Amino acid sequence: MSGNSNLDPSHLETLDRDLGRLSTLERATSSASRPLLGMGLALIFVVFAAILAALIFGHADNTFIVVIAAAFGAYMALNIGANDVANNMGPAVGANAMSMGAAIVIAAVFESAGALLAGGDVVSTIAKGIIAPESMGTSSSFIAAMMAALLASALWVNLATWIGAPVSTTHSVVGGVMGAGIAAAGFAAVSWGQMSAIAASWVISPLLGGLIAAGVLWFIKANIIYRDDKIAAARRWVPVLVGIMAGAFASYLTVKGLKKIVSVDLGGALLIGVAVAVAVWLLMIPVIRRQSRNLENRNKSLKVLFGIPLIASAALLSFAHGANDVANAVGPLAAIVQASSTGDFTQAVSIPLWVMVIGALGISFGLFLFGPKLIRMVGNQITKLNPMRAYCVALSAAITVIVASWLGLPVSSTHIAVGGVFGVGFFREWDTARRMRRARQPVAGLSVPPEERRRRKLVRRSHFMTIVAAWVITVPAAAILSAGIFVVIRGITG
Repeated sequence: MSGNSNLDPSHLETLDRDLGRLSTLERATSSASRPLLGMGLALIFVVFAAILAALIFGHADNTFIVVIAAAFGAYMALNIGANDVANNMGPAVGANAMSMGAAIVIAAVFESAGALLAGGDVVSTIAKGIIAPESMGTSSSFIAAMMAALLASALWVNLATWIGAPVSTTHSVVGGVMGAGIAAAGFAAVSWGQMSAIAASWVISPLLGGLIAAGVLWFIKANIIYRDDKIAAARRWVPVLVGIMAGAFASYLTVKGLKKIVSVDLGGALLIGVAVAVAVWLLMIPVIRRQSRNLENRNKSLKVLFGIPLIASAALLSFAHGANDVANAVGPLAAIVQASSTGDFTQAVSIPLWVMVIGALGISFGLFLFGPKLIRMVGNQITKLNPMRAYCVALSAAITVIVASWLGLPVSSTHIAVGGVFGVGFFREWDTARRMRRARQPVAGLSVPPEERRRRKLVRRSHFMTIVAAWVITVPAAAILSAGIFVVIRGITG
């Protein structure tokens, strides 16, 4: 009997509990190790960028400075991928039009393609004319300012990603350049007119994006969703909506994303957009008719018709984002490379191919390693999205950039996209409350209790306040951080 004591049921239960604890421990260890793995891979990429700079720039006297700058640029690119790209992919993922994995692959491919094929090869010496280059005095002071701006903006975007706030990387770089410029040459060196325009874009970008997204959603609800025969209405209007989206993106890409390939003014871009819109509208009429066969007359069926346009819009937004915003990572790095190799820091800066590659790869790696957090925030946690609502956000992003270009206003793609999500959510709140009032109007004295009204709010107020606060303090926070880093760098280098 003693030989079979190990088979006692109580012993088996104890063993099961121990194995259960071990399994739980393994899962916890695996979960805890994932962030460490991501940071380890990110560090490897930063080291790779530094080694690449050393190999290419090894003949010059300032190789060490360029190597450090390349590491900072790679770090900034990783943070752009982790934070900024979520704005393009978040709505499509939140609407279940594509999986997280598909979003990451599509974004990585199109961001890199946009950066390498259409990324501008010439940028202003200092980001967007914030600081007069001549005010920096010497090339060493200029290089220190760009190093400080690059590191400060990367640290700020990293912090924003950690707290779950999508912020403008453009504004982070602008703040970094401004802070370092003030520390180096005083307040008079700053172009305050340009800074005022950028500050205005904090308000203009999200308001324009939100209003356009809400307007498009209102149109879809009024002309398709609230119709008795939804499928017939969809057959009429969905081809028109897809055509408008195609035309808007054609103009958007022509104005913002294809400067390196072809230069077209805004009027020409709009003509191209109209031509593409008409062509796509005619093409989509038989496609939507075929897709809508045998669909039930309910809202859920309509989501099928917006899936493919939404995926295409996310890819095009990523292409245009890569073409434009990669300069946030590599613009200051390219300026450091030019100043280190030639001593000239007052002229326009050409971005070498190897610098652009660091930016493109960094954005892709940052998205892959750290992007899902912000994608979920934009796609799921601000308000509930479906393909129709996400379509409104994507279309508003393209149209807002075109309108802003026409008005000559600087705007942030991050603020536009997130503003579009907020616009859709707040419109749904307003529309739901309006329909409830109409439904209950005949019943005298009937009111909705405050608790029920709170439950029906469709936009999370805590996320709204966090994101707005992060937007407001991005430029001053990056500026203060950059000024401090500049002082430290000058102290070290003498």
